[in-house]
Amino acid sequence: MTRVLHAMAGAEFGGAEAFFTRLVIALHKAGLKQTAVIRTHAKRAAQLRGAGVETVELPFGGAFDFKTKKSFQKEIDRFKPDVVLTWMNRATDLCPPGDFVHAARLGGYYNLKYYEGCDHLIGNTEDIVEYLRNEGWPTDKVHYLPNFVSETTAPPLRRKDFYTPDNVPLILGLGRLHENKAFDVLLKAVARLPNAYLWLAGDGPLRTELELLAEKLGMKPRVRFLGWRDDVAALFATADIFVCPSRHEPLGNVVLEAWAQGKPVVATDSLGPGTLIETEVNGLLVPVDNDTALYQSIRWLVEEPAFASRLAEAGHHAFQDGFTEAAVVARYLEFFARIAEKS
Repeated sequence: MTRVLHAMAGAEFGGAEAFFTRLVIALHKAGLKQTAVIRTHAKRAAQLRGAGVETVELPFGGAFDFKTKKSFQKEIDRFKPDVVLTWMNRATDLCPPGDFVHAARLGGYYNLKYYEGCDHLIGNTEDIVEYLRNEGWPTDKVHYLPNFVSETTAPPLRRKDFYTPDNVPLILGLGRLHENKAFDVLLKAVARLPNAYLWLAGDGPLRTELELLAEKLGMKPRVRFLGWRDDVAALFATADIFVCPSRHEPLGNVVLEAWAQGKPVVATDSLGPGTLIETEVNGLLVPVDNDTALYQSIRWLVEEPAFASRLAEAGHHAFQDGFTEAAVVARYLEFFARIAEKS
């Protein structure tokens, strides 16, 4: 059987980091022989080890980190992988050469100087794959492997625990409170829906600024800043509509999460959601940075619950067609076996 070493030098939070953990655990359940090398992160390491995945933590630091590359090499020598899969720039750049196939996974339009030593590249959207081809990578060395999200459902939370009435439209937003996520636009849109409440699950550098904006818009009593949450399925079960207002969203894992949980989606026509969503079929797309269009689309779903339900059902079907754990794991296993055989 193919032996795979994964390397991830990711941040404390993030969509790529969360998917890395989900995929490695799912591949372990599928019987893949693998080990994980990650940047020191107690919670992530505990998740992986708790699922039975052999995990090594390394600093993956800056210029004065003299340990990581040596220890990375030592782990490769010990495990003897057929394939090393590195995730994003730093792990790819620090991967030593060796007698294995080096594949790297990109979740965005990264600077390809870090990937010159790779044998294969993975893009998690068709558009990223096209970008790699346009940058000169051969078609047979570039591969589209999508993400999957959890299908686990949960009971809804009690709205009153969050000072939210049961009989009002509840809008949900997820993600880092960063300029790219455009939660300022979402606040402006929801401010125009006088009976709607907004839950924002996430944290980041703009939290104070967004709280001040909510106050300025006169809607702070209707907004709940929830911080980072581990109960995403319960949040979806509690909400009526999910909104992804991002200015920049290469994939849109959150759209897949909403589809998996059977919620209607309104999203901006940024790269990821714009590829996933067929507007008025499995979701609604609006222009980036247009709070009026966002307001109108949310209001449409609030006022037409039957239409919102049809969008949610179609979104769930789209998820089941290509983004389930079983489908994506099968594609990764086939990919690993194929590139290892040709090496």
